[in-house]
Amino acid sequence: MNHPNEVITEIQGRVGLITLNRPTALNALNLPMIRALTQSLLAWRDDDRVQAVAVRGSNKAGPFGAFCAGGDIRYFHQAMLGGDPSTEDFFTEEYTLNHLVHRYPKPYIAFMDGVVMGGGMGISQGASHRLVTERSKLAMPETLIGLFPDVAGGYFLSRCPGSTGEWLALTGTTVRAGDAIALGLADHCLPVDTLPQAWAALAGLQSLDSASIDRWITTYSVAATADESRARGQIDHYFAKDSVAAIVQALEADASDWARHNAALLRQRSPLMLHVALEQIRRARHLTVAQDLRMERDMVRHAFFPRHLGRSAVHTETAEGIRALVIDKDYAPRWNPACIENVTEDMVLPFFDSPWCAHSHPLRALD
Repeated sequence: MNHPNEVITEIQGRVGLITLNRPTALNALNLPMIRALTQSLLAWRDDDRVQAVAVRGSNKAGPFGAFCAGGDIRYFHQAMLGGDPSTEDFFTEEYTLNHLVHRYPKPYIAFMDGVVMGGGMGISQGASHRLVTERSKLAMPETLIGLFPDVAGGYFLSRCPGSTGEWLALTGTTVRAGDAIALGLADHCLPVDTLPQAWAALAGLQSLDSASIDRWITTYSVAATADESRARGQIDHYFAKDSVAAIVQALEADASDWARHNAALLRQRSPLMLHVALEQIRRARHLTVAQDLRMERDMVRHAFFPRHLGRSAVHTETAEGIRALVIDKDYAPRWNPACIENVTEDMVLPFFDSPWCAHSHPLRALD
C-alpha cells in the first residue's frame, strides 16, 4: 500500500516545490512516486506561473535530512520472484523522468541533503542547480546488488574528470560534498542549518532568472573540502586500464592502503556487472543523455532477463545481490561467475544488444 502523500507538491510565489515524503524508506522511489513527479514537472513546464522548480527530501523529523536512497529494491526483488511485469513500466517511466529532468527548460534546483543514491541521483544530476550539504552522501552503488549505475548513470559518471567515473561506477564509493563538487556531481554546498531559510527565500524570490538565483545561492553557499578526489592520480592510473581484471590485479599488486581498499571493494561486487558497468561508462562517453538512457533500458531488460546466460529473473545477479544485501542480509552473495577473471566478453556484450527494434523501443520518443 502506497501512502497518498509520498510526493508533496505546491506552488509558492513563482516556484513549484516538491518534497519527497517517504522517510521510512529514505524516500526510495516507487512507481506512484515516479508518476507523481513526472505529472508535476510536465504541468509546471507549461505553466507560466511557475518559473522554477525545487525538490527536496525528508526524514522522520520533517523536511530535509535525506534526499532519496534510490529505487525501491525490495519491490524489484518481489517482482522478480513473482514474475510481476510492472518492472517494465517502472524502468521505462523512471528513465523518462530522468530525461525530463536533464532537459527541463526551467531552473530545477535539487537540495541533495543526506543520502543521494541510485534513483536519487537520477532525479538530481540533470538539475540546473545541484546543492549539497555537509551531511550529503552521494553514490551509485549498484554493482553491490548485481546491477549497473543506471538512471543516466552512464551519462553523468562518464563526464566526471579523468577515470573517476569508472572508479565511482565500479566501486560504488560514497562521496561527500566537497568531492561531489570536485567531481562535477554537485555545484554548491549549503550549511544544513540554513536549508529551511534558503528554501523559504527561494520561494520568495520575485524573479527566477539566472542572476537572481545566483545571488540567492551566493547568500547561503560555503566552501567544502574534497578528500577522496585527492587520490586523482591513483584513480586515473588504475581505473583507465583496459579491463576489470587488469584494474583489480594492478590494485592488488600495490601495497598502499588506498589500493588494497579499492581492490577489496571490487572483489565484493558482482564480477559480471563490474564488466558490464565498465563497458557502459566507456560507451556512454560518446552518447547523448537520451541515447544513454535507451542503452540502459536495454541493459536493465537483460539484467532482469539474461536469456543469453540461460537464466531466469530469480537466478540473476540482481536477484542474488538484493537477497544477500537487503532480504536475508547474510552479505554473502553467490555471484555467477564468482571471480572477476572468469567473466568473458560473450557474457557481457549481449547486455548492449537491444531487445527492441528502433521504432518499438520504449524510450524511442526521447530526443
